[in-house]
Amino acid sequence: MTLVLLAVLFSATGAVQAQTTLEKAREQGFVYVGFANEQPYAYATPDGQLTGEAVEIARVILERLGIPEMRGVLTEFGSLIPGLRAGRFDIITAGMFITPERCQQVAFANPEYSLGVALGVRSGNPLNLKSYTDIADNPDVRVAAMSGGVEIGYMLASGVAESQIVVVNDQPTAVATLLAGRADAVTMTGPALQGVLDTLQNPDVERVMDFEQPIIDGQSVRGYGAAAFRPEDTDFVEAYNQELERLKASGELLEILQRFGFTEAELPGDVTAGQLCL
Repeated sequence: MTLVLLAVLFSATGAVQAQTTLEKAREQGFVYVGFANEQPYAYATPDGQLTGEAVEIARVILERLGIPEMRGVLTEFGSLIPGLRAGRFDIITAGMFITPERCQQVAFANPEYSLGVALGVRSGNPLNLKSYTDIADNPDVRVAAMSGGVEIGYMLASGVAESQIVVVNDQPTAVATLLAGRADAVTMTGPALQGVLDTLQNPDVERVMDFEQPIIDGQSVRGYGAAAFRPEDTDFVEAYNQELERLKASGELLEILQRFGFTEAELPGDVTAGQLCL
């Protein structure tokens, strides 16, 4: 073994330097990604193919970083961050919103989209629900929301009682809970709800098109979604962000987003993860 190679493999203390996650992924040609089967962000098609806006953005970026294959690990949304930290996978590609609380546990790439939340109800909106405040004002109303989703926090901050929230594992279960009469409404992000309703094609449920975004601490809620990494994977985050900026500049980011029901209004602009983590 040459002295040059020894110098690369050993630190000043003589300890072997471990590969970073990015280096290992490039060497093996694949990386494990966690997803929660949530349309339109990341989900498996009936034939088992992994897709979604977060997945397809990551696929292009990873290929350009020299990582041609993604191997999906299906995980409940609320277990994605614990799974990442435990090493079950190396990236969360689930369109996860960046929040200061989550920033304490993971390192987010810069956002790939921005959007608000939405409400689904029985056709005709019989309870006239147009905001989380309307739900809070009627203690008999029950609303289904996905475990670990930011919507639960938004509702609690808007005065919705915890007893009014029916926590479910995924979006299809949320809508099934509504249709079964165990909830009066469902809430999730706009594109997610639209994707479920477009797939379901059930005339008994509709989206509240004039839904009012919740006001939290005096600010209208608008979420920003991004890929997430382990805090120590700083080189991976930096490389990922560089390719994401190229996608923005070329217009490719919008093209990918549009395939999943997003519009130019959902582009993230110049907002960074650092700003959103404060």
